[in-house]
Amino acid sequence: MSTTGESVPQKRAGGGRRAAGGPWWWSRRRSMVLDATLAAISAVECLVEGVSFAQRTGVSVVVASLFGLVTGSVLLLRRRWPVAVVLVAIAVTPAQLGVVLSMVGLYTLAASDVPRRITAVLAGMSVAGTLIVTFLKTAQGYDGPFAAAVVTSVLAAVGLNAPPVLLGLYVGARRRLVESLRERADGLERELSLLAEKATERAERARMEERTRIAREMHDVVAHRVSLMVVHAAALQAVALKDPQKAHANAELLGDMGRQALNELRQMLGVLRTEPAAPAVTAEEDGPCLDELDALVEESRAVGMAVDFTVEGARRPVAARVETTVYRVVQEALTNVHKHAPGAKAQVRLAYRPQEVAVLVLNGPADGASAGPSLRLPSGGNGLIGMKERVAALGGGFAAGATRDGGFRVSALVPARTG
Repeated sequence: MSTTGESVPQKRAGGGRRAAGGPWWWSRRRSMVLDATLAAISAVECLVEGVSFAQRTGVSVVVASLFGLVTGSVLLLRRRWPVAVVLVAIAVTPAQLGVVLSMVGLYTLAASDVPRRITAVLAGMSVAGTLIVTFLKTAQGYDGPFAAAVVTSVLAAVGLNAPPVLLGLYVGARRRLVESLRERADGLERELSLLAEKATERAERARMEERTRIAREMHDVVAHRVSLMVVHAAALQAVALKDPQKAHANAELLGDMGRQALNELRQMLGVLRTEPAAPAVTAEEDGPCLDELDALVEESRAVGMAVDFTVEGARRPVAARVETTVYRVVQEALTNVHKHAPGAKAQVRLAYRPQEVAVLVLNGPADGASAGPSLRLPSGGNGLIGMKERVAALGGGFAAGATRDGGFRVSALVPARTG
């Protein structure tokens, strides 16, 4: 808000303000019209008072009139140079000119961003000038008490100068308050915008993490079971005519594995379909535990893999996420043996330590006699990545790589307790 109520954001020299795009130093045309109107009124007033001054002093009426017109028109510059306007009003006070000029100039000065000490000094000078002129005019031909003349002069000086100054101070303070509130509102809007962007990014990141977790769970559940089912199907094909009894056993085992795979998929899908109001249960919390490793190893043995499984340390319950992670590491490692090293011997080592659970899955090179075309299983290349992500999410360590004898080694170390 400007000194007359307009919104003008850009500061100018001398305490005035201007908004970009306005004519000259005005914020808008309405402000220019207002100032031109005030300047015209002030010019007419000074013109009339100039004629009166010329009659009292004997000065040329033309000169006094022109002087009054120029002096009153100075009010047109009040927004650009309020200090200069007030100085002109003070300068012409002895000639009893420019009442409108003085009042509007003081109002503009008080409402502007000119330092308050300058405003106080100029207002005091204006009061003093008005007081002296009023007293001298009152004292001429006045027969009353001297004190009455002084009081009258003081009241007149204060009455002419104090109201515009006080009103200008109020308008200026109100304008600055509004600008401060507007700046705060803009700042809050920017902060809210940034928070909304960050919330969107967090939501998108959470969705991506959830998609990755679901894909990892699907891979772990499906890849192992299907790999074993493919191995059993190949074995079934090989013995179907030669050994019907063994073929029947393999077919029955194949069906059991299919049902297990379906059950695990149903469990995972049930977690995904949980109502929002229900307690959140992740796939890790509802997943397999370490006690099921024996059954997992037996499944691989059932399809002909030689697996040596040993446990070091006393078995004890650990966090559900830790048990599921270790189980999935062993499961994926054995699946990789089925895929990439058919016929190879494998070792599974599980160690319970005071602060952590360690697991090692080691296999030798593939047995060439068992690596027929029927056992070449597809691989998406995400198994090791998924294992590493699982272990890293719990603050553990993971390592995998080929051994010197052509085999492969997978090891993981997971803290026994998680927050």
